Amino acid sequence: MINSWRSKEGSQQNCHLGSQWADFGLFRRLVDRVPWEAVLKGKGVQEGWAFFKKEIKAQKQTISMCQKDRLVGKKTSLAEQTASSGTQEKKKKRRVYGIWKKGQATQEDYKDVIRLCREKIRRAKAQLELNLAAAVKDNKKCFCKYINNKRRAKENLHSLLDAGGNIVTKNEEKAEILNAFFASVFGSQTSCSPGTQGPELEDRDREQNEAPISQGEMVIDHLDHLDTHKSMGLDEIHPRVLRELVEVLTKPLSIIYQQSWLTREVPVDWKLANVMPIYKKGQKKDLGNHRPVSLTSVQGKVAEQIILSAIVQHVCTGQPGDQTQSA
Repeated sequence: MINSWRSKEGSQQNCHLGSQWADFGLFRRLVDRVPWEAVLKGKGVQEGWAFFKKEIKAQKQTISMCQKDRLVGKKTSLAEQTASSGTQEKKKKRRVYGIWKKGQATQEDYKDVIRLCREKIRRAKAQLELNLAAAVKDNKKCFCKYINNKRRAKENLHSLLDAGGNIVTKNEEKAEILNAFFASVFGSQTSCSPGTQGPELEDRDREQNEAPISQGEMVIDHLDHLDTHKSMGLDEIHPRVLRELVEVLTKPLSIIYQQSWLTREVPVDWKLANVMPIYKKGQKKDLGNHRPVSLTSVQGKVAEQIILSAIVQHVCTGQPGDQTQSA
């Protein structure tokens, strides 16, 4: 379910975590103290998820965090080295310029210094761009950030036409009509209510006492393969937190996933998405020429991947796998 599209002025400020500055050891010990089985016992899916999210956010406030501009890590150091090299050359150029004005150096000497300064800055910039391009697979954000900074002017979302043919220019109105359009495309027509399934599926459901996501190994495997450079969803739980604390977060997430499977309920946060319209082709004012890119909950995507793996295994082998995995 699409929640809303937010304009740039009203977008939320994401708080990212960097492994070089955040004390994940302390974070891990604090989370490990929580008796997850006892506190989640008897709670519903939504209530259990709310407690889990609240506990993670509360413990996150107790550890040292980095600022957003320090997250680029190694790639930022390359940019700083390039800027430092350019600053040194500019200082040298100003110093020679002062000497030339005093008559202690010739104009040719000053021109030679200028040419040397430009050449060094050009080489440093080329090396920085080469390093960013070589590491684009591991860290796409640094590459995109560098490209965006090179743009002289950033384009805002073009004026749009609503259903009545009226031109919309305000960001709030654009968000409303885009949200309505995307929601109409990704509506509830493809959803299937639990009561519409056939009698054979209902009989099979009664025979299944274990959820396919009850195994902690499946949760660990998916959390270990999370891309830490991805952005977090609206629940504000960063993928790096899940990956770094996989040993202590496997138990509570397994309980929540299993309850969600058995009760056929999904936490509200997993249904919400921060949607950004991307222009493709044609007239920019036409809503149909924009495609939505959704930023959803990482935990919800992990649950989807776990269920998908169980279904694929059952379809390929024709067997549920073991007594704890059923499609």
